[in-house]
Amino acid sequence: MRTAVVIGAGIAGLAAARVLTDRFDQVVVLDRDTLPAEAVPRRGVPQGAHGHVLLLAGQRALDGLFPGLLSFLVREGATDFDPGQDLSIYRYGIIWPRAATGMRLLSFSRPLLELTLRERLLEGSQVEIRSEVAVSGLVAGESGQVTGVRLDDGSVLPAELVVDCSGRGSRSDRWLAAFGYRGPAVSEVKIGVGYATQLYRRSPGDLHEGEAVFVMPTAPGGKRAGLVLPIEGDRWLISLGGWHGAYPKDEAGFAEHASSLPHPAPARLLGSCEPLSDLTCYSFPSSRRRHFEDVTRVPGGYVALGDAICSFNPIYGQGMTCAALEAVALGELLDEYRSPSPALSAAFYRRAAEIIATPWQFASGGDFAYPETLGDRPRGIGLLNKYSRQIQLAAQVDLDVRKAFTGVQQMVLPPSVLKRPSMIWNVLRAARKAPGRRALS
Repeated sequence: MRTAVVIGAGIAGLAAARVLTDRFDQVVVLDRDTLPAEAVPRRGVPQGAHGHVLLLAGQRALDGLFPGLLSFLVREGATDFDPGQDLSIYRYGIIWPRAATGMRLLSFSRPLLELTLRERLLEGSQVEIRSEVAVSGLVAGESGQVTGVRLDDGSVLPAELVVDCSGRGSRSDRWLAAFGYRGPAVSEVKIGVGYATQLYRRSPGDLHEGEAVFVMPTAPGGKRAGLVLPIEGDRWLISLGGWHGAYPKDEAGFAEHASSLPHPAPARLLGSCEPLSDLTCYSFPSSRRRHFEDVTRVPGGYVALGDAICSFNPIYGQGMTCAALEAVALGELLDEYRSPSPALSAAFYRRAAEIIATPWQFASGGDFAYPETLGDRPRGIGLLNKYSRQIQLAAQVDLDVRKAFTGVQQMVLPPSVLKRPSMIWNVLRAARKAPGRRALS
């Protein structure tokens, strides 16, 4: 019997497990946390109570892996909206004009998505999800091929393929070093991001600006951000945060932060809606990327996926989407290579690097707009940041630029569409007319 083991039952692990069910006789998902039977935050996902966005590319990927997923989430109370028409964005000095993009996103809580994916997986007889089980290391043969995992109780679980979705804290470097493999180089960007979140009762007419709100600061002077999302259960999820320590840490700071934002909606909702939860705080010191694609010798039978490769600044909402796309890529490569060989592992890391490249550039570019940001600065980031500002100014007044920029943000269009000569001309021409130019002067 061909067995695959997935370490971690987060979004990355659940997406990977679904891919593996089509290619292995048995799939075992291991998680050290207690997995709840309801859509509630869990201890092992400290950011689970906060706002999460699944980009359009991620929605399409997960709906392909779990057919009917998006329709089910809508029936459970998720809100469907156009990110141009229904998401009220404040950036570069103004609330952007509402403009239909033709794209549709869903807003829901992270716990609802996790619970739904777990339940869908368990509908298959070959999937087993074990909670409160910790992995202490890998097991490998004389050739270095990984052949299973060792659990904390000392027992061994054999597997032809181990997929490490244990997240940012993955112990892959130590595990692989035990068999003579060198760990990947690491890029780290220290951003000092944090945010606080609280849930409120949602009623019709609360938010006349649209269905959701996203407030982004103008760097380097501004550091505070805000997010308002409608989630299931007729609730508002309000997250307020920022860069380099500019985020609330208690209820008084939460209210003050909302009042200081240049968009009126967060403070208005705090003052008029009934709170349904306590305030939850979370800090994220740095983005971190492990460059497995540059490692010359990798073992067969093992791949890292999701945050175990790259954990992004969560304010940009890219992590779940990248994990879903990486899972799809793993399935395609398993079909191509037929066996979990070292060649498959190396090919997967190259494909994952391609998936990560654009969102990493977006995130690190935005982060390095602050002089306080430390770490591995991407080459040419100053020039790219200048053009990115022009794109976003132009998007305030030009619908074609707005659609292209949104498509690249949602990872359904390649960044090359923003670099075509005709698009560059449109961007530079429209940016001169943008009312938000005053915010940069």
